[in-house]
Amino acid sequence: MREIALVYLDRSGGLQKFVHDCKKYNDSKQSYAVYRFIISINPSDIAELDATLGNYILHNPIQAAQIFQSVCFIAVKTLSLIEQLQTETQISILLKPTHLPPLPSYVLSLSAFPFNYTSQRFYVSEGIAIAMGTVTKYTQGARFLCTEETCPFSEGFRYVRVHLPGATESATVRNDFVCSSCSSPLQEDMQFRVLGDKQIVEMIDAKVLNALKGYSNDKSHFRIQTFTVFLR
Repeated sequence: MREIALVYLDRSGGLQKFVHDCKKYNDSKQSYAVYRFIISINPSDIAELDATLGNYILHNPIQAAQIFQSVCFIAVKTLSLIEQLQTETQISILLKPTHLPPLPSYVLSLSAFPFNYTSQRFYVSEGIAIAMGTVTKYTQGARFLCTEETCPFSEGFRYVRVHLPGATESATVRNDFVCSSCSSPLQEDMQFRVLGDKQIVEMIDAKVLNALKGYSNDKSHFRIQTFTVFLR
């Protein structure tokens, strides 16, 4: 699947954009804990190249991003795109689909039963934004070092934590991580923390507009509840 991912990036122009984004990182001459890249993907085009990879992207996007992460790391090292990059874990890939299949199973509707949204795959959700919070910062990535000076992991980029969709802030940054080699506490290297913007939006299903008409021919009772969306 890595070969198919590389072919798709080359044909879609994604590889050229990736090289351009790498140049911006490389020209900055600053070392980052995490190098973040957004890759636009067309699920239909990928499915035509390889149905397995197309299905994998649609239903296991976090794992599929790791395939593109591996491809991008090899490209960086082969073409010497970012001199400061040391490990594959420093690359963070966000897959951004251009669209999803027009099928009911890809529509997130909190007014429909049963609720079967346990998988971490892509959904389309439509609604009305009724409240928006202010833009705040969150940690996209952080570098941790072993506090034991004699440990080989007291330097380098062995411990890099990257925010994943659906994770809380404490999953990326907290003070109880330990070294897998010597079990000593890990300490964050604050100068390598990578921040991003997030905003909380309160939304409600568009069906609420029917209730605001003041009358209804439907005798059944229903309840509409808001849901929270995190924009990162």
